[in-house]
Amino acid sequence: FVGYLILGKRIFDLLRHIKAPLLIAFSTTSSEAVFPKLVEELEKFGAQPKIISFTLPLGYSFNLDGSMMYMTFASLFIAQVYGIHMPIEKQVLMLLVLMITSKGVAGVPRASLIVVVATCSMFGIPPEGIALILPIDHFCDMARSMTNVLGNALSTVAVDKWEGHVAVEQTYTHEDENNA
Repeated sequence: FVGYLILGKRIFDLLRHIKAPLLIAFSTTSSEAVFPKLVEELEKFGAQPKIISFTLPLGYSFNLDGSMMYMTFASLFIAQVYGIHMPIEKQVLMLLVLMITSKGVAGVPRASLIVVVATCSMFGIPPEGIALILPIDHFCDMARSMTNVLGNALSTVAVDKWEGHVAVEQTYTHEDENNA
């Protein structure tokens, strides 16, 4: 929805361009694995290379939407399983802590679990509750990686648009590849 507000109908063009990076992120459970392909597809979409080369690496360091949401939901799930009451103030504090700690999470499979364990310890939630999540974490990691890639692609294109550039799809021919 937010992507549609920013890009309008071009959001569907963006999704068409990044479907391969999304599939790679889904299958490898790593957003880092798709970086080169994502750069290539964003250039084909029409985003400026200078915006891509600045915004996308920054997003990989600071814009891990999927990881942050997962860590929050996982921590709250563990608290609920153990019957630990989390007042709204504590939940907001947990959200803020996870917003900060998610900035240092590596884009590799299951890196978020370490942060979940540390967060649980910090808020008096038994960290051994992570064992409840381990059996399904691989599947959650697939979606988390895709969300991270989608968020980074969308933020890069949004910055490109806000910089006054109207992304025009780049069409490459076989001759362009030979001249490069």
